[in-house]
Order: sequence, then C-alpha cells, then structure tokens
Amino acid sequence: MAIKQRSYKDLPLIHHSDRGLQYCADLYQEVLTKHNIQCSMTQHSDPYENAVAERINGILKQEFMIDKYEQNLELMKIVIKESIEIYNHKRPHFTNHLMTPEQMHKQAEIKMKTYKAKNSSNKTATTI
Repeated sequence: MAIKQRSYKDLPLIHHSDRGLQYCADLYQEVLTKHNIQCSMTQHSDPYENAVAERINGILKQEFMIDKYEQNLELMKIVIKESIEIYNHKRPHFTNHLMTPEQMHKQAEIKMKTYKAKNSSNKTATTI
C-alpha cells in the first residue's frame, strides 16, 4: 500500500519494523531494495523500541477489535484495510494537534507536539 499510495515519490521511504522473521527474510528485504525503501529495525526486538507501531497495533486491536473476528483471511483483509483507512483519514489524533495522520503529513511545516510539564504554581481550580 505504501508503494502504491505514496504522495511524495521523490522523498525517501523508510520501512520500520521489529526484527520479526518475516521482516528479516531475504525475499522481503529484496522487495524493499527493489523499491528503494530504506529498512529500519529495532535494536533488540524490544517492543518498547517500536512504540509508535505498537501503539497503532494496539489501537487496531482495542478500538477496531481486528483480532476479535474469527473470519476468513479475505474478510480480515477488508476489516484491516477499512480500519487503517479510518485511522489515517478520519480519526483525529491528540498528538497530531487533533488532525488525522493524513492532515499532519500534508502540512507544509509540521508542528511538533511537545510535552511540557504543567505549571504546578497555579493553585486555582479550573473547570471545563
């Protein structure tokens, strides 16, 4: 999907993964090389090193419940494709300033999210 749907074909594409057998396989690596895709892998197969991908996998499982359907492979492919479509194009993300990943990606200048400590000197209660 990444190869077919890329918006910026002149920019490098990086495929990040853990060190799962399927990603280390010679045939898989040949496909990456053929399409000039840079391979990036975690250092020690630690899922915490792959936090963003693991978070997305968790959301697909928890919010979209893709692992709860005991269906055939073709139906699961459809469910996963629709879930990813919603995640990337319709679901705003707090860490993206409530933009979808697609909106965040299309910005001319990306606003990075920072996580500053809250001002603990403010002792007044606030309401929403």
